[in-house]
Amino acid sequence: MKIAVVILNWNGQQLLEQFLPSVTKHSSEATIYVADNASTDASVDFIESNFPEVKIIQNKDNGGYAKGYNDAIPFVEEDILCLLNSDIEVTEGWLKPIVQTFEQEPNTGIIQPKLLDYKQKTYFEYAGAAGGFIDKYGYPYCRGRIFNTIEKDNGQYNDTADIFWASGACFFIRTGIFKELKGFDASFFAHMEEIDLCWRAKNLGHNIKYVGDSTVYHVGGATLNNTNPRKTYLNFRNSLFTLTKNASGTIFDKIFVRLLLDGIAGVKFLFEFKPKHTLAIIKAHFSFYKNLSKLLQIRNLNKKRVNYYQRTSIVVDYFVNKKTNYNSL
Repeated sequence: MKIAVVILNWNGQQLLEQFLPSVTKHSSEATIYVADNASTDASVDFIESNFPEVKIIQNKDNGGYAKGYNDAIPFVEEDILCLLNSDIEVTEGWLKPIVQTFEQEPNTGIIQPKLLDYKQKTYFEYAGAAGGFIDKYGYPYCRGRIFNTIEKDNGQYNDTADIFWASGACFFIRTGIFKELKGFDASFFAHMEEIDLCWRAKNLGHNIKYVGDSTVYHVGGATLNNTNPRKTYLNFRNSLFTLTKNASGTIFDKIFVRLLLDGIAGVKFLFEFKPKHTLAIIKAHFSFYKNLSKLLQIRNLNKKRVNYYQRTSIVVDYFVNKKTNYNSL
């Protein structure tokens, strides 16, 4: 199988200088691409001067993570795509167990490696840890990370496991499936689009795996960190979009409970003296109402909808029952 490592870049010359060397060093079996989202810095010149073996795809505008990859992937012909954040350090042999899993398991369409924190390398990283899941109301969580509680890597997830969603920070997918699904939902811009794509892939019968024999280190928050209200807005809005489009059964009962829980989160932000994040949730809800009719149309076109949630409410498990790590659920 031929594999392409595709790194999306927007004004990220400093990140490319820091992390591209590890990718080129440890990815000899792959073709490496940088998909540039109309950067205004010297990113492209830097790559051309220092990494002539890296292929450059120049997008016409900055459509964020979702549209950026959608625009770039038509120029990639390899069998397997690795959509890799520019703030990731890869390790020796990281690609081999991923490719082996794809070759041995034809029903597996998407894979994530072990995602550790670049700044604290013995801990899992927030964005995907050891693979993602989702609860009945669309709240995501991970093996190794529930809300803001992050586990230390003690080898507890040194396995290969079925998961619900793979992290967009290091996201492996068969090229044919990416094209079959018509890529990411570009309206998401960034955040949660990988969960939406995974849910759509699940609905078509594709398996999603975590492969713990492959390890990468992720900085996280290089584009938008957790203190940015814009990230709060996108996470809450896009989560509602994902739930409405993909969840099986009746949807309005789930949406009603979800809106109530979001409201509680907004009040919590107020008590934490973070009014901008409360306002971000309110804006996310108004954007959801504005787009609800379109989302329901998309939902009606998607006849195959299956729920894969493991928990009724991860919010109750975490905040009420005090279950703060995955193995306690």
